Amino acid sequence: MTTIYLALLGGALSLYTLSMVTGFLHLFRPLPQQTLWCKRFILAGSVFHLLAFLCRCIQAQTLAVTNLHESLSFFALLLGLAFLLVARKTPIPTLGTFTSPLLIIFTLWALATTHAITPQPPILKSFWLPLHVLLSFAGNAFLVLGCSTSVMYLIQEHLIKKKKIKGIFHKLPALQKLDELNYLCLRFGFPLLTLGIISGSVWASFAWGSHWSWDPKETWSLITWLLFAALLHGRMNSGWRGRKAALLTIIGFAAIMFTFLGVNLMLSGLHSYTH
Repeated sequence: MTTIYLALLGGALSLYTLSMVTGFLHLFRPLPQQTLWCKRFILAGSVFHLLAFLCRCIQAQTLAVTNLHESLSFFALLLGLAFLLVARKTPIPTLGTFTSPLLIIFTLWALATTHAITPQPPILKSFWLPLHVLLSFAGNAFLVLGCSTSVMYLIQEHLIKKKKIKGIFHKLPALQKLDELNYLCLRFGFPLLTLGIISGSVWASFAWGSHWSWDPKETWSLITWLLFAALLHGRMNSGWRGRKAALLTIIGFAAIMFTFLGVNLMLSGLHSYTH
């Protein structure tokens, strides 16, 4: 079954790569149906990825998110699914172009850190594990998707200021549309992240006898939450939008990546990955 799992994950990576290629071809050498195929390749890649994840869970006989390899793979899967949901609700053809490189990076990194299945520690055998992980990763996936729209926003704004109204300028959406999509990702992602932190706190009380222990992962999760809470508050009450919102989303993305990977790989704590 391990061979099947790796083949499915490799297939997902190949489809994400095809999505990126067709997406960037649309930006620079547009042909009919390219953006449609970009989305289709992400859809097909997500199906392969989901099958690979289910295969791994069957092998592990639990939710397969207990090491770096599995966490990277699961995050890439949720990012792909978040893209499909947002693209269905607010179709922007070039969103897949800027999301597919992230899918490739996380999936390729997962393949490069393939880890054998090991028995799950007793402390992880809890109902709260899948709930906490699913909510936290899903929230982060939507917020990272917001970073993709922020990058598009800054590129389009730069082109407008330089009056380069040709080439990819015509392929990127209007600034208002990108800002609205950024806000949509925030409205999806922030509540999920909040519930993820709350469920993790409840789980910690059962596992370690304390709701909060200021573990490095917990501390940086709180920092990340505060950043996006400030952004949401600013959008709702202070009129933060456009360039400011895009830059703050990118800063939030950096905080997510450090919380997700940097803390686990560079700092010791209760959440450190087994490689």
